[in-house]
Amino acid sequence: MFPEFRDLITQLKTTDAHFSNLFDKHNELDQRIKNIEANIELATHTEVENLKKEKLRLKDEIYTILKHHNK
Repeated sequence: MFPEFRDLITQLKTTDAHFSNLFDKHNELDQRIKNIEANIELATHTEVENLKKEKLRLKDEIYTILKHHNK
């Protein structure tokens, strides 16, 4: 996610607890969605859609923070 911000992501993950939490939560959702799609975990279509929406919301918030710090 956002390879152009790799160094900034590394920095923020160690210096900004809020950013680190968002990043970790995004990765957890990503893994959960992958598990569901691989039939490792069970979920309804609605649950999967809600997980994807939350993941996208987190990604947008992460991107906003990255753009703010990259000025």
